[in-house]
Amino acid sequence: MAVEQIYDYVIIGGGTAGAALAARLSENSEARVALLEAGAGEGPAIMSDGNPEAAVGLWGSSVDWNYTTTPQSGTENTVHTWPRGRVLGGSSSINGLTHLRGHASSYDAWEKQGAAGWNYREMLPFLMRSERAAGRDPRFRGQAGPMTIEEPPAATPLAQDLHDAAVDAGFPRCEDGNAPQAEGVFWSERNVAGGRRQSAADAYLLPVLSRPNLTVVTDAQVQRLLMDNGRCRGAEYVRNGKPGTVHAEREVVLSAGAIGSPQILMLSGIGPADHLRQLGIPVRADLPGVGANLHDHPLAWISYGVKKSPVPGPSRQAMLLARTSRDRDPDILMSFTSVALEPRWAGAQEGFSILFGLANPTSRGSVRLRSADPTSYPLIDPAYLTESEDLARMVTALRMARHIARADALSAWRDDEILPGKEAVTDEECGAYIRRTVGTYFHPVGTCRIGADDGAVVDTALRVHGIDGLSIADASVMPSIVAANTNAAVLGIAERAAHLVAARAER
Repeated sequence: MAVEQIYDYVIIGGGTAGAALAARLSENSEARVALLEAGAGEGPAIMSDGNPEAAVGLWGSSVDWNYTTTPQSGTENTVHTWPRGRVLGGSSSINGLTHLRGHASSYDAWEKQGAAGWNYREMLPFLMRSERAAGRDPRFRGQAGPMTIEEPPAATPLAQDLHDAAVDAGFPRCEDGNAPQAEGVFWSERNVAGGRRQSAADAYLLPVLSRPNLTVVTDAQVQRLLMDNGRCRGAEYVRNGKPGTVHAEREVVLSAGAIGSPQILMLSGIGPADHLRQLGIPVRADLPGVGANLHDHPLAWISYGVKKSPVPGPSRQAMLLARTSRDRDPDILMSFTSVALEPRWAGAQEGFSILFGLANPTSRGSVRLRSADPTSYPLIDPAYLTESEDLARMVTALRMARHIARADALSAWRDDEILPGKEAVTDEECGAYIRRTVGTYFHPVGTCRIGADDGAVVDTALRVHGIDGLSIADASVMPSIVAANTNAAVLGIAERAAHLVAARAER
């Protein structure tokens, strides 16, 4: 017999957004809140490691969905591995710990694409609400939020020289990479507290688990939403092989991420009608934008050997936000690391690398169901480099990275160029290298975007078009990706979603 329970709010997905939402909505002691998470409540001991490189050891583990893409025509038909967190905290529990909001233009772009009111000025209070950044400018940095932003460790000599090489190459110093108009080279901030990884679950959820009005159910994989005359009433899930049902008297909030949220919608009959009919799924709402607009930052790098061994140990890491041309918003995001990485995270050796990602790609892909079976992984097509403009800008970024690598600040370190090496000189050769080596920056977004047009999935209050009692809050609602690692932006979306959902209950 299925377990049935009734709450005011049901949140599906305990990742970055879901953890924050559950904590905020349960601040109202009269609101009964349930959070369903498909993964476990905790994972391997390595999850507590405050070293960003430890994240690699979590990929493919029990706390990773371990998705793969369809063969990508833009990357020589490569099938890419896509790590996504399957544990409380979601991908914030297995990511590289970077806390970076993105340039103000990233949010202003949302409004220009039809997400009225979702500009930087309107988002800033919610971005600030998520963080505790002591010592930073209180005009645009939060001072009392759950996510503690600690002073990063001192830079090792190689890390410092990588930072200085970017300055030598002509890029301005930036004191705070999370300032509204941050551009240039800056030291990255990390979601680390007391030397330990700080996921959204660590910061938001774990401190409030004792609240009597908050129920967290882990290992609960949602099969479909419960629909009744155009209203979402709850969800069906399976836990330890047994079915369960949760009912929401006020609202269901879908926070399963850019892959999970469109998958659950389509399994429930909400999505492109033709696609659903092909799979024998009754159509509840024909929303062609569900699963469309998928994109990610395509990432590649150059690597060099070194003349002397770098100093080991923790270090702060420099990043750079730059433009491929003056008439663009910042569109290249770089990071500098004190190891020579092999392509697509296949390994590393002594040396250094300059990673470059396209901050605002124009290529767009999709998420589609493989079958009507909820346990079947969806078809994930990020459409990497399918637009020629994206490849051209990645080639420009490679040349920018080489210019930095050859700066005087690195002359005492720099040995031979390992990647791409002498075979990549012309634009055509550089483009071929990028197609062979580009991969995910782990930042999928956009599959349930905000807007008012026929391709939008949610309105500006995050309510699903045509369905009562259902909203979405996660990276899937972004019309376009921010020029940054996405976790900080998702926290801001969740904070704003909590405000919007709570305000609806007061009417």
